[in-house]
Amino acid sequence: MVDVRRSGVLPWVLAAVLAVVLVVVTLNRSQPSAAAAELLDGQQLKILAPADPGGGWDGTAREMQASLQELVGRTEVYNVGGAGGTIGLSNFRNLDGQPNQLMVMGLVMVGAIAFNDSAVTLDEVTPIAELTTEPLVIVVPDDSDIQTMEDLSAEIERDVEGVSWAGGSAGGAEQILAGLVAQDLGEEPADINYIAHDGGGEAIATLLSGSATTGLSGVSEFLPQIENGDLRAIAVSGPERVESLPDTPTLMEADVDVELTNWRGVVAPPGITEEERQALVDLVDDMVASPEWEDALARQGWTPDVKTGDEFAGFLDDEVTRVEKIIDELGI
Repeated sequence: MVDVRRSGVLPWVLAAVLAVVLVVVTLNRSQPSAAAAELLDGQQLKILAPADPGGGWDGTAREMQASLQELVGRTEVYNVGGAGGTIGLSNFRNLDGQPNQLMVMGLVMVGAIAFNDSAVTLDEVTPIAELTTEPLVIVVPDDSDIQTMEDLSAEIERDVEGVSWAGGSAGGAEQILAGLVAQDLGEEPADINYIAHDGGGEAIATLLSGSATTGLSGVSEFLPQIENGDLRAIAVSGPERVESLPDTPTLMEADVDVELTNWRGVVAPPGITEEERQALVDLVDDMVASPEWEDALARQGWTPDVKTGDEFAGFLDDEVTRVEKIIDELGI
């Protein structure tokens, strides 16, 4: 009998065993669970981000992709940008009866539908879940003479049309926030000089080129540029300061009586069965309970706010009514 400990064979045996284990684990991670396999029926799960790469919807889709790896295996994320997500929405509603498709959406899309008087609405998709909320952050280029929100407020009161805002899609959360700020300062929201972009990356480029006075977007979208010193955060729009920007006051602290948080969720195409809808709700429930999703929340600075199924559908109906009223009142 060969003594493997002395012959040098043992390290090779252990290496071979570990290699087999690694292959098995890797294969398992690329395969869907039994429940997901029944839902997908051999098809790959696909997630539509209805915006260009680099924004909040794209980031949410890609964090979902990573967090779903253990549950459904490989997932495809694809982008269809434009018009506040309504172009992507128009494409998505044509995927009738396909339970392997999800689309990220949120408050921005609700606003864009109302602002653009879109022919396609959220009545034409299947609500699955709200996932997160996030305050917006108002920033200026680091070399700007504007140092604080009080400075920006003074500029708006001096010349509302002379202050240009770089943000996301027309009618979205960013334009609504800019309008609410102007309104609270006694100016006409319709007079704001708002520069709409299809994604956060474009808004950042506009700011850094000096083509806008100020910018606003989700905290997670601007945070890298704030941390590297290209942009200066002067206020956040939520009810309290955010952990990643502890020295940045809320609008309320800066004497602007406005509070607004953005939310993001996912929907499925129309025409899926109730069983398929529930299976997707269950899948999202499993995803948000995963350590990978917990890591994503911490990394992105998102606040979990999960509503699923009928609760999310009711919330969505209420949000459509609320946002339509705000846009009408602001005249934007």
